[in-house]
Parts: sequence; C-alpha cells; structure tokens
Amino acid sequence: MKRCLTLILSLLLAFSLTACSQAESSGNSDPVSSTPTASEADKTEVPENFVLIEGGSFQMGSPEDEAWRSEDEAQHTVTVSDFYISQYELTQSEYQAVMNENPSNFQGDTLPVESVSWLDAIAYCNARSEQESLTPAYTVDGQSVSWDRSANGYRLPTEAEWEYACRAGTTTPFYIENSPSAENTNFYGHYPYMIEDNYFSQGNLEVQPGEYRQTTVAVGSFDPSPNGLYDMYGNVAEWVWDYYGAYPAEEQTDPTGPESGALRVYRGGGWNDFAKNLRSAYRATMEQEKGSFNLGIRLVRNAAAGTGSVSGIGAQQAGGSGGKVLITYFSWGGNTRGVAEEIQAQTGADLFEITLVNPYSSDYNTVLEEAQRDQNAQARPELQNHVENMEQYDTILLGYPNWWASIPMPIASFLEEYDFSGKTIIPFCSHGGGEFGQCLTAITKLVPDARIGEALSIHYSGGSSMPGDVSDWLSANGIAGN
Repeated sequence: MKRCLTLILSLLLAFSLTACSQAESSGNSDPVSSTPTASEADKTEVPENFVLIEGGSFQMGSPEDEAWRSEDEAQHTVTVSDFYISQYELTQSEYQAVMNENPSNFQGDTLPVESVSWLDAIAYCNARSEQESLTPAYTVDGQSVSWDRSANGYRLPTEAEWEYACRAGTTTPFYIENSPSAENTNFYGHYPYMIEDNYFSQGNLEVQPGEYRQTTVAVGSFDPSPNGLYDMYGNVAEWVWDYYGAYPAEEQTDPTGPESGALRVYRGGGWNDFAKNLRSAYRATMEQEKGSFNLGIRLVRNAAAGTGSVSGIGAQQAGGSGGKVLITYFSWGGNTRGVAEEIQAQTGADLFEITLVNPYSSDYNTVLEEAQRDQNAQARPELQNHVENMEQYDTILLGYPNWWASIPMPIASFLEEYDFSGKTIIPFCSHGGGEFGQCLTAITKLVPDARIGEALSIHYSGGSSMPGDVSDWLSANGIAGN
C-alpha cells in the first residue's frame, strides 16, 4: 500500500510539472499576446496579421550569372534588425477606412489598394498611426520627408528589409522553387521566367505559360511565402522607403538608401509584369508623387525602437516649359509609327525616327531572337541617324513598342546619346496586352535627371479610338495642338 501511495504521488507531481511547462511554452509562443521578457520589453505590440521577421545578414542583390538581372543589382552584404511586416498587401477597405477615399483602378474591398503615390503611402502611414494613438514615423515638408526611426507607428519597409523578408533565406532568383507560375502568383502568366529564351522550345521551361488575369485579385489568394507573407510577387508591387541609387560596395547595417533623389523604389512586381521582373532582387522606380494601377502598399512596424532620423530630400525634376517639341520613335511593325504620325498631325511638332546601322530582321521569328538577344545582354545597337541640336527641344515625346515588358534596346541607345537634364520626356508605346510593363522604370533609370510626363499606352495600332486617345493624352501633358 505504501508503495502504491508513493507511485501515485510521483505521477501527480510529474503531471503537475508537465502542465506548468506546457503553460509556459504556450504563453511564449505568441509574440503579440505574450508577457514580454526582459529581453523583449522594448518590443512593439503589433496588430493582427503582422509577422516578426528576425534580423540577420544576407547577400542583397543578384549574382552576375542570374538570368535577366540588371546592373543595379550588385551583390553586397547587408544586416537588418528585427521588424514586423504585414502578411498582406494593404486592402482598399483598409485604405478607405483611414483616408476616406479609394483611388484604385480595380475596385473591391479585399483587393489591394493601388494607384497610390509614394507620398500617398506616407500620408496613410501617418494617418493610421494617429488613428491608433501611435507615434507617426514621418514628418512631411512638401516633397521632403524625414523618418523618425524611434517611432512606433506604421511605415514603409526599407528596400533591404523588403528583400530580406522576401528571400526568406533563399539565394535563388525567387523563394519559390523553380519560379512563379500562374497557379501560385498573379502576374502576366503568359510569360514565366526564361520564356524570352524559349519561345520556340517551351518544353525546356521549368514553368509553362499560364493564365493572364489582367486585374488584381483579393489579397492572400495564393499560398504564403516561407515567412508567412502573401503576394510578395505579383498582384501589386509595393513601395519602399528608399530613393533609387547605386548600391554601395561595402557591408551595411540597416541601410536606408541615398539621402536624396528624384525616384523612389518599389519592389515585387504586379499583375501585368513578366516573371523576370518579379525576381527578389529586381528594382523598379517611379517619381514619389506618381502612382500606378499595379503599385500598392505593404506596412511595417518596428520590433524595437530604432535611433536617429533619416531625412529624405526630394529632388524636384525640372521639366522644360515652352520651347520646341520633338516626336521621336522606334518602330518595327508600324504600330508605333502610326501613333507618332497621328501625334505630328495633331501638334505639327518635328518628327524623328530612330533607325539602326544594322536593322532588325523583317521576319518575325528572326527578330524575336535578335531583339531578345539584345535585351538580355542590355546591348546598345548603333544608331544610323542622330538629332541635330537636341538642345533646342524642351519636350521629347518618345515612342516605342513594348518588347517583353520593357523598352527596345535602340531606345536605350538613344537615351544615352544625349543630355536630357532639365527636359521633359513623355513616353508613348504600343503593346499587346501588358501596357507599360517595366518600360517607365527602364526609362527613368536611364534619364534620372529628366522629368517624365504622363505616358500613353496604345493596344497595337489603337483602332478608331486612337486619335481621341492621343488628343486626350496631349491635353493632359499640356501639349498644344494645331
């Protein structure tokens, strides 16, 4: 009997200790609701649907052998501190609840908000912070914005934070094994990664072409990343804090980008982007006062208070006013030429066609190979003709076909030949469904000291509505007609 009593007491004690242990474990598993330990005392209590990204070091950028990389993706070592990031892109209902407006092109409460500028995103962060009795992260003075790194309010991720969270420890072009497909990502599904090199042998592709939805979808429609984040690729791209500039070669800790600039960075690609422009390292740019129908917001909060402040000095791009207008264009199949000639008919401006010393083939299959080769190599084809006295023009209406979500390389040759500082460049393009793709980013990177006007996209030749579309576009940009 004595032995039985001893055994029962031992079992009760063991059960009690196990229950205590489980209770402690359960209490510490949730960083939002748990009682902070001494080492966690200064961590921010975060709202629902945010996750903690534990800091660490990684190689930011892409290796030189990564297909379709850009020169501005030079790899360098970066260390980031802990931070909280929203699992989801900001929805239209969330934006409407704070700002009492919804600028989105595609309407729906659960769709991501888009068509918001970087300055709009900053204003939202501050307004929501104040609404929830948090300290706003930003102080806005016209085009200049400073960031208080100790503030506990909502903010945009830095470019380094965004890439670190997206990569989730991977070093490949995507965190997704192989690459995104239309089944797990909302993008221009006809153009999976490496399609440009495999038009005539698609059996070699790891991911086959799929659906192109041509719209945003409800946030969280696909499986999350290894970090528990949804839509890091596609749906809408996402603004980050940083001005655009070259990466430094030296190792950095919690970098915030250049101190000033004319362009802000956004990441992740949108519903109309090719897979090559969804890569973890890909960098897109736009002026901070502009928005786009494929560009939205993902919020961040500090996990612990930072120190100091970061001042951002907006470099206002000075576009030309008055003066002469030049219509310049590159056309292969004739669609862009037709638009350019309509623009000249309505404005009487000078017309200049960009031609090559060694023209692309007139055969469709051959030109695919030639143009893809040039774009992949970021080649600069030699131009046959040149603009005399470019200094006489204040405004350049720049036309081209959208080739594989970017500009044809003859346009790059043209933009690098002249000094466009202080001039206004107003793009117009013909396209087969992707509208601008990443054309505008490609242009702004090549001419960062020019002002970029409101662009025009025409589906193929534009049909009967093209003259009216051109007239509206010219009016929107303040270009006088005949």
